[in-house]
Amino acid sequence: MKRRQRKSDCPIHFALETFGDAWTLLVVRDLMFKGRSTYSDFLRAEEGIATNILADRLVRLEQDGVITKEGTRYRLTRKGIDLLPVLLEMIAWSARYDPGTAAPPDFVRRVQTDREGLIQETRVTLQKDGHGDLKSVPAQQGTSAKRD
Repeated sequence: MKRRQRKSDCPIHFALETFGDAWTLLVVRDLMFKGRSTYSDFLRAEEGIATNILADRLVRLEQDGVITKEGTRYRLTRKGIDLLPVLLEMIAWSARYDPGTAAPPDFVRRVQTDREGLIQETRVTLQKDGHGDLKSVPAQQGTSAKRD
C-alpha cells in the first residue's frame, strides 16, 4: 500500500498524521485498556464505529507500525505501546474536566498517584499480550485487581 506523503517535519503534525482522529485513538484505547483485539470486538465498542471507517483505521495503524495483525487478532507494537503515557494523560485530563467520565475512579486515582508504576505494569501486559484490559490493572501498586 502507498504511504502518505508528509506535509511537514513538525512533530505535532507527525503525531496527528498517525493518530490524530477520534476513531484511531479509540482503536488504540480498545487494544490498550478494553481487552478488544478482533475486528468484531472493535465493532462492539459503545461508540459504534462504521465498518468502512474501522477497516480504514486498522489498515492505517498497521501501515504506520502502531499495530500488527496476527491471524484474526490485532496487537499493539512497541510503537503503539509507547502511546500509553499519552492516553493516560488524556484520561487524567478528561477525569479532571468531565464530571461524567466513564473512567473508573480507582484507575484515575492510580493515574494521578502512581503513573510510573501503572505505566510499567501496563507495558508488561501489553508487551506480553499485545492488548490489555483495565479490569486487570491493580488499583494500587502491588495489589490484585478485581475481575468481573
